[in-house]
Amino acid sequence: MVWSYGSLFDHSRLTIYHRRVMNKPRTLIIINKAAAKARRSWPIICKQLEATGTHFDSYETTQPGDAALRTGAALRAGLTTIAIVGGDGTLSEAAEGFYKFGNQPESLPSPINRQAALAILPAGTGDDFARGLMGCRAPLEKWTELLISHCEEKYEQSTRLVDVMYGACDGYASRFICLNASTMGIGGETASRVAAQGGFMRRFSGEARFAAAAVGALGAWRERPVRVSIDDSLVIEGGMNLVAVANGLYAGGGMMLSPTAQVDDGKLDVVTASGFTRAAVIRELLRIHSGGHVRNPKVRITKGQKVRVETFPREDGMLIEADGNVRGRTPVEFRIMPGALRIVAG
Repeated sequence: MVWSYGSLFDHSRLTIYHRRVMNKPRTLIIINKAAAKARRSWPIICKQLEATGTHFDSYETTQPGDAALRTGAALRAGLTTIAIVGGDGTLSEAAEGFYKFGNQPESLPSPINRQAALAILPAGTGDDFARGLMGCRAPLEKWTELLISHCEEKYEQSTRLVDVMYGACDGYASRFICLNASTMGIGGETASRVAAQGGFMRRFSGEARFAAAAVGALGAWRERPVRVSIDDSLVIEGGMNLVAVANGLYAGGGMMLSPTAQVDDGKLDVVTASGFTRAAVIRELLRIHSGGHVRNPKVRITKGQKVRVETFPREDGMLIEADGNVRGRTPVEFRIMPGALRIVAG
């Protein structure tokens, strides 16, 4: 059953909407209209939901950042489940809407409703966060079934708590939430190229699109001096090809950046790679999907709760990619927020 979501933002009808919410628990489903895969997937999802009589509202995004704004407004209006039809970028945008950002940028964001849950209906380029939660690429129907069971309260443990990454760059002027992973260096350049790909490339799988973008990024890349500080104590310095801060197991369309990463261990996995020639980078790209790159002594993985990445000179800053979205340039700081988000999962 679908109701119009417009009333949530019409103050003259807000009271009527609140009465409806109190009479029947509601779910908002946000669809990333800009993604072709999401547009194709939505009618299939809708049919599956309507067949079970699941009550929901739906909203199609119109611009970047829209998912965060709509999520925040929905949670403040009393909704307790937000579902996302899209990829990792839209998912992390919606996760951002679960929090209030205070006036003190150094302070961690606070949740709007600790009991509210975020549901995944994966329909993006890589869907790496969903893949990491399941341990494989589960079919969309499986994720829709999980949402239906959660809405119908068929089983008690329909959610799990996961850690969330809080990032800040541009002197704290840009603050963001990241669920899965953030990459800098070749990773950031690759993400910007994936985002710029036209209609022809969008016909291919996420893995193929990321691989093509990585080859282009590698051709233009040069190693830069980087300083990585972890928990204000350990410092890693040197010329680096890649710096990644991971919460989830996969990134970049199935690449296993850190095989030890867990979304609920209260730690960030910091991956640094330095001293690679272009040929060596290509060799490691072939091994990274299985995590084989970690056997190379030039690859280092360190765990911590706070990470700062700086480049020298400052104007040599690296692009920062977070869950597929380019957020700015280094320097950047990340902190982990343990068990900060409730995810609908089996």
